[in-house]
Amino acid sequence: MPYTVFALKWRPNNFDEIIGQKNVVTTLKSALQKNRLAHAYLFAGPRGIGKTSTARILAKALNCKSGPTLEPCGKCSSCLEISQSRSLDVIEIDGASNTGVEDVRTLRENVKFSPASGKFKVYIIDEVHMLSTAAFNALLKTLEEPPDFVKFIFATTHPDKIPSTVLSRCQRLDFRRISVIEIIGQLEKVAKTEKINVDREVLFAIAKAGDGSLRDAESILDQLVAFSKDKVSLQDVISVLGLVEQDALFEITDKIIEKNPKAALELFNKLTEEGKDISVFLNNLIEHFRNLMIAKVTRGDAKLIDLPQDICERLLRQSQALSLEEIFSVFNILANTQEMGRRLDSLRITLEVNLIRLANPKKAAANPGIRLVSPKETSSKEKPPVKVIPREEKKNDPPPEPVASISLDNIKNVWQNVIEGLSRIKMSVATYLSEGELLSLKGSLLTIAFPKSHSLHKESLEKRENKEIIEKSLLEALSTPLRVSFILSAESKPKDAEQPGGHFIQSVLDTFHGRLIK
Repeated sequence: MPYTVFALKWRPNNFDEIIGQKNVVTTLKSALQKNRLAHAYLFAGPRGIGKTSTARILAKALNCKSGPTLEPCGKCSSCLEISQSRSLDVIEIDGASNTGVEDVRTLRENVKFSPASGKFKVYIIDEVHMLSTAAFNALLKTLEEPPDFVKFIFATTHPDKIPSTVLSRCQRLDFRRISVIEIIGQLEKVAKTEKINVDREVLFAIAKAGDGSLRDAESILDQLVAFSKDKVSLQDVISVLGLVEQDALFEITDKIIEKNPKAALELFNKLTEEGKDISVFLNNLIEHFRNLMIAKVTRGDAKLIDLPQDICERLLRQSQALSLEEIFSVFNILANTQEMGRRLDSLRITLEVNLIRLANPKKAAANPGIRLVSPKETSSKEKPPVKVIPREEKKNDPPPEPVASISLDNIKNVWQNVIEGLSRIKMSVATYLSEGELLSLKGSLLTIAFPKSHSLHKESLEKRENKEIIEKSLLEALSTPLRVSFILSAESKPKDAEQPGGHFIQSVLDTFHGRLIK
């Protein structure tokens, strides 16, 4: 006998076998039970989730010898013919191949003829959004008032492309992406029945690769069985699909938390040498930090994370080493990496720079005239006695008296050391602060400016606990109590930083000790 691929062999044959579409199944069963089926349905949703299979099952339920019924027998001539796509009463049309008005005119002529053997004539049009505007217009009258024995079922992945005049004549049922847990459950059933030797972690990797499509996941399993020898291993999945292991995402996140840029870069280099797609890795890392955020907020709720319980517990443990602000900061930087990768046509370089930045937040000041000094040089300088100014000021008091021994240049010289120290205390504060520019020092008040587009940075740093951390770090670095204030200013960055990608380009120059050539 010819070989049948898993996606076809394991296609559902009745309503109870449909995976992950409980609301749709309940609606159709209720309509059948109450004899309230609409004359036209629109099944909308992503690929590989059961739209066409559900349409066939509905056709069986209508034309089964005992139908209309909630449980088609699957054995009568009508059910068998529908399953084998040879029923004269169930006409399946590919919308992508029959887009013209002439195709619809032919359909309109045939609609008026009674069913050959069943009770209903069912038209299933897949990817219906591919029909031309003229074809849709030609279909409208028939769609609104079809013969009593005719049912239309439209399936589409793009309901937004269907004219509203057509949508208003259909009952719309939305199919959802199938969860990872549900896909794993079905793959376990397939593996057990087909006697496939495979570990659960492999099924998890396949389910993730399926991206909500059960059909895609079953096809991947089929491919891996053909590729592997005695047992489908995780390495087989990685080799065939170029996936990034879950462990690698946890490990590189650990390097970011530990502030170990060298180890983070080595791990990333190892993944690229193994042939991993950099864009896939970046997407997976962004999703990983999304999962960390959900785990931290929900205490590891597996339903919201859509991952097995053991992975959710691991995410919860790792999330405890980060604050929500830090997770948001990493997420934003990784998302910006995608955008800058497109602009510079080199995703690898942008990701390498930002991995170093995340694992060891270190960014040279935006002003090219600032000289960064080493901790040794700073400590060797003799610090003269300073005058301490009271922290609290009354509204009518005169402006704070300048501190003679401290200038804005003194602060600029140790600013990078202050940011590095803050990164060991609270990474998000260091990351946000590194985007600002030291604007002025008036008495004991240090003003730091941010571009108008960085209002989130300003609002976060103005929180009481964050300001106290910054002021304490300045006191330790300068032996002088200072207060900080933050403003938004269109002129807060040099010209090159205001251009698209300016901050990133400066980071690249600083990292690789480069210079900008006109």
